[in-house]
Amino acid sequence: MAKIKYIEHSGKEHVVEVQNGLTVMEGAVQNDIPGIDADCGGSMSCATCHVYVKEDWYDKLPKKDMGEDDMLDQAYEPKTNSRLSCQIMISDDLDGLSVFMPEKQI
Repeated sequence: MAKIKYIEHSGKEHVVEVQNGLTVMEGAVQNDIPGIDADCGGSMSCATCHVYVKEDWYDKLPKKDMGEDDMLDQAYEPKTNSRLSCQIMISDDLDGLSVFMPEKQI
């Protein structure tokens, strides 16, 4: 398990333990974290689980594949530290990961 910090656009923080093998998106959905809509259920076809990864964690994550980059082009205000939370798999190595939600999901 890893403790993940979800930070709403307003600044409100939610720290939850997420089971290994789930995604950051699934952790948000299972814990009723607002700001991650996950309309496609994690099939990487909607970009409604867009998050900004805290900069000191960004390079510790597996690299984005081309499909994720394509979907992020459709996200609301993508940045260099944008990721789809459905593509970030939880492991013990991600204990302490912080993600920030954008102002809205598209």
